Amino acid sequence: MPARRSRTLEWRSCLEQVLERGGALEIAVLRPRENRTAAGSHLVWRVRLLHLTDDEILVEPPMALGEVMRVEEGVELIAVLAVGQNRWMFKTTHLGLTEHQRGQRKVTAMRLVMPPSVERCQRRNYFRMETGAIVLPEVEVWPLLDPKSVLIAERANELQFEEDRKGNRRTRPADADNEMTLPEVGPKFAAILVNIGGGGLGLRVRPQDAQSLGRHKIFWLRFTLPPELTTPICATAKLVHTNVDSTQHVYAGLAFDFSFNPIHQRFIVEQICRFIAMQQCDQADDRAA
Repeated sequence: MPARRSRTLEWRSCLEQVLERGGALEIAVLRPRENRTAAGSHLVWRVRLLHLTDDEILVEPPMALGEVMRVEEGVELIAVLAVGQNRWMFKTTHLGLTEHQRGQRKVTAMRLVMPPSVERCQRRNYFRMETGAIVLPEVEVWPLLDPKSVLIAERANELQFEEDRKGNRRTRPADADNEMTLPEVGPKFAAILVNIGGGGLGLRVRPQDAQSLGRHKIFWLRFTLPPELTTPICATAKLVHTNVDSTQHVYAGLAFDFSFNPIHQRFIVEQICRFIAMQQCDQADDRAA
């Protein structure tokens, strides 16, 4: 049997190995008609595996900055299982929350449908399979030279969202960096938002841009989540760790930092919750159509 087919058929054993090692799945809300279009961005969460049965996968609920993201029962998800350089994707459904005994305490767990089969991700695109894809947001990244200068920039970002909610949306020129609302920063580079967790996020950085990660520790980030959110989300983050993959791209783990503007944390959480809620509403509307 070819090695590739063998690894695909043995995905259940790989899932059990990830559970034994205290590993995680990556999940995202399935967009309507996922198998026909890749339009729109996803947010991918790393969620710890808690338990496996013949029919269900139990995982921790996704979190952002200490707040649990609400995923309604019946919402369809797309999940990624990663073991080394091998990645598999599958579609599943949230069956509801339950209490799971973990050590000496009980924790809340999401019940996901155990899929009958999985698909191997394409080698050159870790988040694509034959019947669907996860579209990862692009992130603008600047080394932050003066952390105190974020106060005005973050407040300007909040005002932009308020105008957006009121329907006073303004289209930002594609080539404009909106310098009036930038803090004091260094040269910009681009990255991909690979995943988000309880207190930070993971970025995939091209080899030619990785040198900035070695010279700086604090960064100003800006990204959009179209089509639901067209106003960029802006935040400060500290570099925690890096890892180089087989293609020489750098995975950078960063932690959000609100040292100079604690109020902005609540604002970021609200926008992420808003995005996830809108995705679930779109999915429900699509099922009802």
